Parts: sequence; C-alpha cells; structure tokens
Amino acid sequence: MNTAFSRTDRSMLSHWWWTVDRWTVAAIIVIVATGAILALAASPPVAQRIGLDTFYFAHRQFILLPIALILMFSVSLLNREGVRLLALVCFGLSVLLMIYTMFSGVEIKGATRWIFIAGNSLQPSEFVKPSFAIVTAWMFAAWRLREDFPGYMVAVGLYLAVAALLLMQPDVGMAILVSVAWGVQFFLAGLPMVLVMAIGVVFIIGGFAAYFNFDHVQSRIDRFFDPAGSEAYQVARSLEAFINGGIFGRGPGEGQIKAVLPDAHADFIFAVAGEEFGLMLTLLIVGLFLFVVLRGFVRAFRETDLFVQLAVAGLLVQFGLQAIINMASTLNLMPTKGMTLPFISYGGSSMMALALGIGTVLALTRERPGQDGDGISAQWRRSS
Repeated sequence: MNTAFSRTDRSMLSHWWWTVDRWTVAAIIVIVATGAILALAASPPVAQRIGLDTFYFAHRQFILLPIALILMFSVSLLNREGVRLLALVCFGLSVLLMIYTMFSGVEIKGATRWIFIAGNSLQPSEFVKPSFAIVTAWMFAAWRLREDFPGYMVAVGLYLAVAALLLMQPDVGMAILVSVAWGVQFFLAGLPMVLVMAIGVVFIIGGFAAYFNFDHVQSRIDRFFDPAGSEAYQVARSLEAFINGGIFGRGPGEGQIKAVLPDAHADFIFAVAGEEFGLMLTLLIVGLFLFVVLRGFVRAFRETDLFVQLAVAGLLVQFGLQAIINMASTLNLMPTKGMTLPFISYGGSSMMALALGIGTVLALTRERPGQDGDGISAQWRRSS
C-alpha cells in the first residue's frame, strides 16, 4: 500500500502507519462506508413512518461514523499500558452508570438499559463489553505469570458482577455475548478441561433458567419455533427482502421491504442490503467481518505477550459473534435479538463501543520491532 510516510520519518503518525495492521484498517473503513450507504438506503422510510425528518437517522449516522473512526484511530495509538489504563477507567465508569441506569434509566420494550445525557441516549452496557474483555485479560495474564496473584478469582468476581447487572436490566443477549468471550479467555489462559466442561454445563443451565425466568426470552424462542406476532412479521419481511434481491439486488433505493420493516435501519439492515444490493454485497459483508476476525487472531497469536493474546481474543470474539447473531437472526437461523451489525446498523453507543474495541485490537497488534513489549511479555517468555 503506497503512503506519503517515509520509513525514516520519526513522527508519531509515521510510526503508527508503519506498525499498525493497515489491511484491518482498510477492511474496517470499507465496513463503515458500507454502513453509510445502507443508512441512506434504509433509514428514510423508518424516519418518515415515525414522523421525523426524512434523513434524521442518516444525518445522525453521518455524524457518528467519523467520530467513531477518530476514536478508533486515537485508541490505536496507545501503548499497552495506556490500553490497560483506558480500559480500567472505562470499565469503572460504565459499571457505575449501569448501576445508575437501574434507578434512573428509561424503560424501552420491557428493558431498562438506557440513560439520557444532554438529550442523547446512552447504553452503558455497550462500553462495559470491550473494557471488561481487556480488564479480565489483564487479570488472567497476571494470574498465569504470578501464581501468588489471584487474578482468576478477580476475573470470576468481575464476570459475576457484570452478568448480574446485565440480567437485572434485563439484557440476556449481551450477557451471553460477554459470557462467551470471557469463557474463551479463561480457556486460553489455561483453564483445566474439567472446569471448561463445568462452565459449559453452567452456561447451559443458565440458558434454560433465562427461558423460564424472562418472558421476552421465552417469547422470542417460542416464536422462533412457532411463528406469530410482530417479531415474526419482521423476520418474514426480512426473508422476503433476500428473495427479492436475488444475486445482484433490485438496485440502490429500489427496495420495498424497508417501507414496512420497523427496524430496517438497525437490527434488520442486513435485509435491506440483501434486497437492494443482492447476494454479492451480503457475501462481501460476511467476508469483511471474517477477514477482520481471522487476521486479528493471526496477528495476536504471533505475540508472546499473554495479555495481548487474551485481550484481542476476547474483543474479536465479541465483534465476530455480534455480527453472527445479527445476521443469523435476520435470516431466521436463530431467535431474534436486538443486536446491531457492527459499524453498519444505526446506534451511537454500539458504534462508539465497537470503535473502542477495534481501536484496542489495532493498538495491541501493532508491530514492535526490537522491543520486548512490556513486563508481562518478558516474564512470559522467561517462564515458557
């Protein structure tokens, strides 16, 4: 890739350019650009239907996307100590805001997940997600390198606290996402196979408990197997959109389903992509997400720093699983879950949290020629 930066240039930007994974940056920019195009295609009918200005959601999305890219770029400049400090501060503030949300949050569709700050809605749990993955990676790495430090106990305690807060909102989908990423980190940190199976059993029991204790979870699962109601209506229209789109799509702005699909700009934007741009664009979107996740894992596991491996693994599992859940529910491969398609669906809190997470992945996977990294990586090499 050509660049104006010379390898002899010692500026911060030049150093960033020659050490960051530019292919991942390019893939994210393409995903963001795709999201901008789909926002123009999907959001106007939704805005008109609820009495807003035609380009209300598109306008807000075009404001959010550059801010998200700036945030991602800024975080990617951090060193590993900076990443840990940022995650710790973000995690602490987000947990406090989640607790505040339980008392002063706004209830929407039976869940209390949002608070309003200066007229804008904020979902604190979105920011807990990436920061929690980084903090627990830090604790697991410290535990493996210093057996006298109870890092795994701290990580377990933090997980139980976060899961409890999420279930009290309730947000079962987010709890599952956080749980899977945390479980992957624990496994990679060296959890004995017996405990891996025990945690798997606990997760299965937790799934059944969620079904019998949360009405909205039971409703979505029941409707998945016995379609009826508004959610089934959206899924049916979504499948119709993919059928209408075929291989090459009906053309930009020519889709009809978005006019009757309530969440066309958010949870079901993948269906709009399928109808207007066809199978070709949907496969491109899937390929881009797959590329980001697999390339991130490859670069992370070249590292000798256990913290980097665990943090990047947790963040990429969250990123990839979130995309899978959104696309699978759109295709009726699983019960619907109000989860955005990363960097494509409308949603400010999700967008900023994803930028924080991917920015951290870029920061931790930057090349560091001639450097030992930090103390943790050096200790890990000596102990291997």
